[in-house]
Amino acid sequence: MRHPIFLSVAALAVFGLSACDQSGDAQVERALDDMNLVDETNLNDVMLTVGDPDEAVNYFAGANQNDPGRIDLQRGLAKSLIRAGRAAEALEAWRIVTTHEEANYDDTVELADAYIRNNKWDDAAATLNLIPPTHETFKRYRQEAMVADSKQQWDKADSFYQTASGLTTTPAGVLNNWGYSKLTRGKYAEAERLFNDALRSDSGMFTAKNNLVLARGAQRKYDLPVIPMTQIERAQLLYTIALTAIKQNDVTIGKGLLKEAIDTHPQHFDEATRALRAIEDNVSN
Repeated sequence: MRHPIFLSVAALAVFGLSACDQSGDAQVERALDDMNLVDETNLNDVMLTVGDPDEAVNYFAGANQNDPGRIDLQRGLAKSLIRAGRAAEALEAWRIVTTHEEANYDDTVELADAYIRNNKWDDAAATLNLIPPTHETFKRYRQEAMVADSKQQWDKADSFYQTASGLTTTPAGVLNNWGYSKLTRGKYAEAERLFNDALRSDSGMFTAKNNLVLARGAQRKYDLPVIPMTQIERAQLLYTIALTAIKQNDVTIGKGLLKEAIDTHPQHFDEATRALRAIEDNVSN
């Protein structure tokens, strides 16, 4: 009479072992899936940062075809197209991202950025207006500043630039943009201060160095600022100052600066040489 009970227990034991085996297999499969996901995420990150931009575009385009509907892959494609300088394609890619059910306000900010890169300022402004004021990010305010600049709404631009510069630990780029905005308005001293601020944040930013020289030259400050520079950079900055001086009819000073730029450059400085020759030919004629 006890045998059926024994058999039932034995059957349960066998079933339990089988269930354990299946559970173990499932755990292994889940672990492998997690490893694959980590590997894929790492590869995605590499492609978005240090990988060749065009190679990244091909990678994410293929990944999108193989696994359509994943917003992370579509974002990767859009970001890669931006890195590759393919602004028109990037704009369409970001449009697709923002229609996804998992899209967020950061994606809308990226769409506005894509509009700006395509010189579609009204579309950029309309896109930024879709974002609530509570979404306060560096990139959002930087773009708000650029849009305000495009409309010559200077007070708004200054306010947005100031807010953006306070929302990042690396403000050199936005300070340089703000300085250039001031430069285009003819506020040269303010521009000079902002370019100096940018260089305090990133002493290697050559664009800010060149803009600083432009701002100083517009004030007829034709000496080089005391900032870190390589020999080639020194020659290029002297060339920039020279052209600024010549445009302001300080031709003699400009000629001297061109000669100094040519002598400073460790190689043949073709642009400066041609500029100097053109001035000398013009004087002789």
